[in-house]
Amino acid sequence: MRNILLVLFIFICTLPSAKAANLQAVQIYTDNQLLDLIRENKHLSQVVLDECQLVQDIEARAIKANMPSYQFLWGDMLAYGICIKKDVPLGLHYMQLAADQGLPEGLEQLGRYYHIGKFMQVDINQAIIFLKAAASTDNLAAQMRLASIYQQGQGSPLDYPMLYSQLHHSITDDKVTHKKIAELLIALEEKMPERVVNNAKKGHY
Repeated sequence: MRNILLVLFIFICTLPSAKAANLQAVQIYTDNQLLDLIRENKHLSQVVLDECQLVQDIEARAIKANMPSYQFLWGDMLAYGICIKKDVPLGLHYMQLAADQGLPEGLEQLGRYYHIGKFMQVDINQAIIFLKAAASTDNLAAQMRLASIYQQGQGSPLDYPMLYSQLHHSITDDKVTHKKIAELLIALEEKMPERVVNNAKKGHY
């Protein structure tokens, strides 16, 4: 996905100047629009499709306005070098700022990076911290990743009932995701007494 973005970006940058001169001005995204793009993992591709016209606006909202959604976007652009010079440490700094303001997507992404060792060394304990915070906001991606970590024997058994309850009450219309959640729930059930499982289903943990 990231490679496709970079190829698309390079293609845009090589457009003839005459065509570039006819570009139509692009309106900056509302906060809700940007959050929808982030949830669908389309935020970077949208910046490229908008032919990098919004870089200054995005930077201003991230740095001057301290908007968490734009801090996240700016951080991701820096980390992957989309429309600007690549700077991974600075990109992670802005993602952390978004996470510090409680942005679920920022918390989930940093948790994922710590889990898989993207841009940093693998740190399961840090991954769990970020993912637990994101999971508490009903971020399904964080809940599922956290469940997979617990399934592998990581984390505290004291946290299993809360996550089980979160996943049990999660909502999705995607059949593949629904099946994966069911599998994760079964794996968690095997780690808990039946009484604890029944209480978790009722939201008691």
